[in-house]
Amino acid sequence: MSYFAFVLNLVPIKKHKANTKLQKSILIFIIGFYSIFHIFSQQVATLEYNGGGDWYANPTAVANLILFSNENCNTKIGIKPTFVKPNSIDIFNYPILFITGHGNIIFDEDGVSNLRNYLTSGGFIHISDNYGIDKYIRREFKKVLPELEFIEVPYNHPIYHQSFDFEKGVPKIHEHDGKAAQGFGLFYEGQLVCFYDYESDLSDGWETQTVHNDPVEVRLKALQMGANIIQFAFTN
Repeated sequence: MSYFAFVLNLVPIKKHKANTKLQKSILIFIIGFYSIFHIFSQQVATLEYNGGGDWYANPTAVANLILFSNENCNTKIGIKPTFVKPNSIDIFNYPILFITGHGNIIFDEDGVSNLRNYLTSGGFIHISDNYGIDKYIRREFKKVLPELEFIEVPYNHPIYHQSFDFEKGVPKIHEHDGKAAQGFGLFYEGQLVCFYDYESDLSDGWETQTVHNDPVEVRLKALQMGANIIQFAFTN
């Protein structure tokens, strides 16, 4: 049974004139509420953290990823990404939050508590190592989920096999220290709740092509992996 058929069964429109107007109003309210909820379920946000690091790095990245995902993976994400602070209740409006930057990150006590509640109740965070962020990410997420460690996500994990297959894990986009790209994750009760691309720099690859002049095939891999991350976050 479709959603709207279900609603119609709940709120039958009888022929009694006294009831019809009220019943129609209830039906419009229910459908409107569903529509608003559906819109919120198709939004993403970038985390606006404190500490001095450039949370705003790669300003075209998430918007480009949204366009790619909508065009290739049947998502209907709002074209304009939003920004949200770690201690804001608004983080619960978004099934996925993005983090990037080059420097220090600090989550205050309220932010730590809020992010923990978010991740343990179905939220998902993607972190892109924009170079120089590693030690701060590990320190701050140890506050959020102290019982967990970042571990390498196995190549057979579903995040690498959504619309696009990555048999060898996260692709290498930028050189950084010349190390192999790795995908690390935090697993809460067996569920991947945070994916961290290290020495890969996916978010640089999502930027408009003229920003870094990445080869077309390299940028395409970054966008495909990013679309996989969104799909995984939306469906798990």
